[in-house]
Amino acid sequence: MNNNFAEIVALTFYVSGSALLISALIGIPLGAWWGFHPFRGRKMTTAMLYTGMGLPPVVVGLFVYLLLSRSGPVGGLNSPLLPRLFTPGAMILAQVIIAFPVVAGLTMASVMGVSQAMRWQIQALGADRAQSIRAVLWEARRGVILALVAGFGAIISEVGAVMLVGGNIAGKTRVLTTAIVLETRQGNFLFALQLGIALLIIAFIINFAVVLIQEKDGQG
Repeated sequence: MNNNFAEIVALTFYVSGSALLISALIGIPLGAWWGFHPFRGRKMTTAMLYTGMGLPPVVVGLFVYLLLSRSGPVGGLNSPLLPRLFTPGAMILAQVIIAFPVVAGLTMASVMGVSQAMRWQIQALGADRAQSIRAVLWEARRGVILALVAGFGAIISEVGAVMLVGGNIAGKTRVLTTAIVLETRQGNFLFALQLGIALLIIAFIINFAVVLIQEKDGQG
């Protein structure tokens, strides 16, 4: 393995980990609220979330590229809160857009799957609305964990969005998936295979950890 291997893996964890964290901080509370409160338009919201779960990453990348480009609606703004194209920040933004519908949609489905009888029981015990949501969310925790795993799997394995907005710049925006594409095109099949194995190992470790957590939770 060459010296770039560690940098590529570290940047992959940074970009996808940051995107998942942001998606979780936004998607879990919203998904729980949408699943707990019947409201006008929930069917439309659900349909939009489920549609977002199937968005092609390359389309998301195109959207973010046009959004952040100099001729785009926010590209000309000099704000420290807005990422620039061909930076990890732009890659994180694209992956948040990919992961958010997955995390929010599956969280909402898990919360809606909690029995109505349990909700009534929680409210009968005197819990307020916030406490009721937390209790229902805890009951649906396995589904929430699966939502996080699905969200992480959707972003760590995608290539189209990060390629468009990141540019696959060595040492700056090159992650495992884009590096695999580049090394394969250049004929460096051994290094591309090593990168692919690393990606599979990361996915396996995360999923195995989830299985252990679920088994421990079930025994508890």
